[in-house]
Amino acid sequence: MTGRTDDEPELDSLTLTGLEVFANHGVFDFERAEGQRFVIDVTLWLDTAPAAGSDDLAKTVHYGELAEAINEAASTDPVDLIETLAERIAGVVLANEPVQRVRVVVHKPDAPITVPFTDVSVGITRSRSVPAA
Repeated sequence: MTGRTDDEPELDSLTLTGLEVFANHGVFDFERAEGQRFVIDVTLWLDTAPAAGSDDLAKTVHYGELAEAINEAASTDPVDLIETLAERIAGVVLANEPVQRVRVVVHKPDAPITVPFTDVSVGITRSRSVPAA
């Protein structure tokens, strides 16, 4: 994403926290066979002024539909890495026209780690491609 100019609006944020998905991602056979819980946090940056000014849902992102799309993307087509899963989810979010940037954190609270731990997660930030001038 390029730097903001004076005629560009500040971006607002919308956050979905703690979306729980049961899926079969992982590098080990038992993870693929048994599945496990993943928790997803997504923050998207967009200009909410058009929606706020018109009170029109069509001018923003419908977070209920977005949550369903994230759930679908996260619960199908198993992958080895949560990095890959985070990238997939970022693509789903950026497919929504008003979204300019997204931060995705994928938590794997039941990861197969042999020492006591609370959580393991991967976070990525991606921006909408800006066409070359």
